[in-house]
Amino acid sequence: MPMLVADRRRATCADVPTPPRRTPERTGPTLEHLLPSLDASTLVLLLLAALAAGWVDAVVGGGGLVQLPVLLLTPGVSPVQALATNKLAGAMGTAVSALTYYRRVQPSLRTALPMAGVAALGAGLGALSATAVPPGVLQPVVLVALVVVGVYTAVRPALGETTRLRFSGHRHLLAAAGTGAVIGWYDGIAGPGTGAFLVFTLVGLLGYGFLEASATAKIVNLATNLGALLVFALHGSVLWWLGASMGVANLVGGYLGARTAVRGGSRLVRVVFLVVVAVLVARLGWDVLSG
Repeated sequence: MPMLVADRRRATCADVPTPPRRTPERTGPTLEHLLPSLDASTLVLLLLAALAAGWVDAVVGGGGLVQLPVLLLTPGVSPVQALATNKLAGAMGTAVSALTYYRRVQPSLRTALPMAGVAALGAGLGALSATAVPPGVLQPVVLVALVVVGVYTAVRPALGETTRLRFSGHRHLLAAAGTGAVIGWYDGIAGPGTGAFLVFTLVGLLGYGFLEASATAKIVNLATNLGALLVFALHGSVLWWLGASMGVANLVGGYLGARTAVRGGSRLVRVVFLVVVAVLVARLGWDVLSG
């Protein structure tokens, strides 16, 4: 009789299904948000692009012209991820070039800091708009603006040789802040050409020489990169390990580019500026016509 009771108990226990073990949900970033699956040749290409972009960005801006298209063509990277990762790499390079410029050129922080603060807010708003407003919508407007900027600079050889401020006091700060907000918004939503627009604004509107304008633009551009990066990070769009790897290459290029610009002065910056604007016009013109 005891044996029968024991057998019944074992049978009853065996009939009760064991609840499946629940695997705890992962709340942190997945591996795909840290580093996509890349082969060695693609990674080398991305690092070389980041190095070149850092140099161009440090001299006059426009590094996104080199770095962003390569990211957009990378397998497994969405357009928003490319834009976000470009901001991380660009911020690292711009930080080094801004520090190098500050030590050697000593740009006016009275202009740079207010302009940078407003531009950072504009970049954050632009990043929020990045998924709602396709960058292609802005391409025709940016193309026309770049053509005007390039022609205006080319026909005025003396433009930007020396610093001759056109405004003073509150008018100077208002002009700097207003243009900083607009360019910052554009940097957050698209990016390529931001450095060129910043330099031209500082030279053509405010009256700075090309070298001091480029130094000031680096501080403002660092703020716009950080403002947009914060928004992208909150939305989980940044590929952190890829961006950091490219950022190391970008900061090496940024350091070398800033030293090159300081040695070459405003004349070199002007020449590189015109080349970058011409390439931007060609690229955007192709995009508009083909798309």
